[in-house]
Amino acid sequence: MLAVIKVAGQQYKVEKDQTLYVPRLEGNAGDKVELEVLLVDADGKLSVGAGLKSKVKAEILDQVKGDTVIAYKQKRRKGFRKKKGHRTEYTKIKVTSIK
Repeated sequence: MLAVIKVAGQQYKVEKDQTLYVPRLEGNAGDKVELEVLLVDADGKLSVGAGLKSKVKAEILDQVKGDTVIAYKQKRRKGFRKKKGHRTEYTKIKVTSIK
């Protein structure tokens, strides 16, 4: 069984027992979350649209940070330099069921 879910404006194709990193979700490790479903493929039978009754449940495994991204600006001969970095926060989840 396959499903397409929507998390923070991004779509992910998931299957049961799959782990993936999504933009930060509220909650701690061990919490259960229910995700918005856009499409379900149950052995070749597609279900799409607003009348979709399927649910995807997942468990939060960890809250992690991504790699450091550096934004650097400089204007030559002016003495202007600006360096700023950030690390995007992600949530590691495991899909427990697709119903």
